[in-house]
Amino acid sequence: MLGTTRAKIILILALVVALVASCSTMESTKTPREPKIALVLGGGSAKGFAHVGVIRILEQEKIPIHMIVGTSVGSLIGGLYAANPNSFDLEWLAFKIDRGDILDFSIVYSKLGPVQGAKLEGFIDQNVKVKKVEDTKIPFTPVATDLNTGETILLEKGSLAKAIRASSSIPGIFVPVNFDSRVLVDGGVTNNLPCDIARAKGADIVIAVNLQRDVRNQTAAESLIDIIGQSIGIMMRESSRNKLAHADVVIEPDTKGVSMFDFTQKKRLMADGIKATREAIPRIRALIASYQ
Repeated sequence: MLGTTRAKIILILALVVALVASCSTMESTKTPREPKIALVLGGGSAKGFAHVGVIRILEQEKIPIHMIVGTSVGSLIGGLYAANPNSFDLEWLAFKIDRGDILDFSIVYSKLGPVQGAKLEGFIDQNVKVKKVEDTKIPFTPVATDLNTGETILLEKGSLAKAIRASSSIPGIFVPVNFDSRVLVDGGVTNNLPCDIARAKGADIVIAVNLQRDVRNQTAAESLIDIIGQSIGIMMRESSRNKLAHADVVIEPDTKGVSMFDFTQKKRLMADGIKATREAIPRIRALIASYQ
C-alpha cells in the first residue's frame, strides 16, 4: 500500500515538472508583438505648432505611429503628417501657414460666422497630394461635431481638405461645414482629445498631446474673435479631462500665454513640443518594451 502511494506521488510530481517545462518552452518560443501605437492630437488653434515639435522627436527617436486621431488643429497637423510622414516637410509647411491662411473673413458678413474656412481647405488642397482621408499613408481619423445632434463624428472617408476644415470650424467664428449630409463644427465641442476613439480603434499604446493644460492668456482680448477663441479654449480644456484617462502617455507642451490665434510664436511652440516629447520618450520606450 505504501509503495503504491509513493508511486502515485512520484507520478504526480513528474507530471507537474513536465507541465512547468512545457509552459517555459511555450513562453520562450513566443514571438514578440509590436504594439499598435496611436498619436492623438488635440485642438488649440495656433498652439498646434507645438504638435510639429512633438512629431519631429517621435520621428527622430523612431517611435512608430500606426494611426493618428486629431481634433481641430490636431486634425490639420495630423492630416498633413499622415498624408506625408516626413517631419522636415511638415515643419516647412507649418512655417508657411499664417493667420491669413486660416482666417478668411467674409467681405459680406455671414450670419453663420465671419470666417468662411475656404482658405484653409484650399491651403490643404494645394499643398497635399493625397486627396482622400482613406488614402493617407498613416491611417488618419479627423474628429468633428454634428451641430444638429451633438454627436462626435469620425470623418474616415471623403475629401481630406474638407474633413480637416470641418474638424477645425470653431463655432461662432467659422461657418459650419456641410459634409456627407451633416452640418459639422469643430470636434473640440464634444471631444477635443479623442483618446477614447484611438483606443476603440485598437490602439495598444495611446500617446496624447494636450495643448490646453494652461489656457491663461496674458494679453487682453481685442476683438470678438479673441473672446470666442479664448472661450472655446477653456471649453476644450474641460472636455479633454475625462478623455485623458484613455491615454498611456500625455505630452503637454508649455503653451501658457499663447492666444488661440497668435501665429507669431511658431518657433517657441515647436521648441516646447520638442522639449515635452523628449521628456516623455523613456516612458514611451518602456511601454513598447513591455510588449517585447
